[in-house]
Amino acid sequence: MLKFAFIGFRHGHIFGLYEFVKQQPAFAVTGACEEHTQTAVRLHREGKVQFTHDRYTAMLDEVECDVVAVGDYYGRRGRLIIEALRRGKHVVADKPICTCLAELAEIEQLARKNRLSVFCQLDMRGFGQFLKARELVRAGTIGEIHAIHVTGQHPLLLDSRPGWYFEKGKHGGTINDIAVHAFDFIPWLTGLRFSEVVGARTWNAFATPHRQFKDAAQFLLKMNNGAGVFGDVSYFIPDSHGYTLPQYWRTTLYGRAGIIEIGANLTGVWLARAGKKTTQSIPALPAQPFYYMEALTREMTGQKAGLALTTREVLDASRLALRVQQAADRNRRVKL
Repeated sequence: MLKFAFIGFRHGHIFGLYEFVKQQPAFAVTGACEEHTQTAVRLHREGKVQFTHDRYTAMLDEVECDVVAVGDYYGRRGRLIIEALRRGKHVVADKPICTCLAELAEIEQLARKNRLSVFCQLDMRGFGQFLKARELVRAGTIGEIHAIHVTGQHPLLLDSRPGWYFEKGKHGGTINDIAVHAFDFIPWLTGLRFSEVVGARTWNAFATPHRQFKDAAQFLLKMNNGAGVFGDVSYFIPDSHGYTLPQYWRTTLYGRAGIIEIGANLTGVWLARAGKKTTQSIPALPAQPFYYMEALTREMTGQKAGLALTTREVLDASRLALRVQQAADRNRRVKL
């Protein structure tokens, strides 16, 4: 049985993983820690988490675990992951896994040295419409890809979003926060590699009570075949619509032989073939939620073939997210 210890519950994504692990016969939760007292008290009162510890190092000292699951605020995740890797523990974390390149370099070095896996909740690969689009693109249905547009806009939800988002040093940037999904699924979907950051920009637009928080974010990247990727991951969706609009992870791929469009809230795959006058709606493949957990368990046992996600891919997507964020922060073009 694979044993998991959880650290940090200050972002909602970690709760899905916590419940998933509890429900799997092959997994067990052996520890749960939240060092932020107010959060721990509230979650205990609501019955959401059964805490075993209020100090992370004490939990690692006292419980048996194979994997540490990390869901604390973004700026703290790197240090928590590094401590787990130093102690010989595999890691699965919410995204982003860290907020600076120095931390990422140490994570990579420790994972390689200790032969440990570092996985991330990069769930877009498990969406049925993305799986089907990958199948079509890899089969050459729309030919060589020359442009990709990604709109991963979110609602700002200023009144309900955790307060730490707007505290200095805790968030780490909107591109690193959100765009890491696109930086992960675009190479997976197309088989192409990113080669250059052409431009990136973040600015304060809607979050006017917090002028230091740059809620608007756009980027332009180049792929190794010359294709351009334009993305917008701003917090521009009206709060009243939440995460329901088609702009939520709408992704359009322009190929020499046609166009494919998918999205988190779009059913199936929209296809326009060159030479045809009508478009097609192609059913999605079955969704694979928490697909990365099977990949994690397989990689941990030394398997390499046919993994749906790998530590190498997690680190590559994280590095790109940090470098594009850095380009936005410094207003510089970066060769990859």
